[in-house]
Amino acid sequence: MRITVKLFATFRKGRFDAEVREVPPGATVSRIVEEVGLPEKEIGIVLVNGRHAKLWRALADGDTLAIFPLVGGG
Repeated sequence: MRITVKLFATFRKGRFDAEVREVPPGATVSRIVEEVGLPEKEIGIVLVNGRHAKLWRALADGDTLAIFPLVGGG
């Protein structure tokens, strides 16, 4: 199945802004996070099709996964 993965802010550095990926049926958000090489402890927001999602959420064909890092500052 095909999904679109979008990375934001510091997660883009040395990676990509958005890409379409082929993943096996039943793939989870955490599998994609691992494949992309993102440290789970630095993940702030995960959206699937514009809705908040957990790392254990299974993805479906045509989904758009957006991953944002934690944001710090004053």
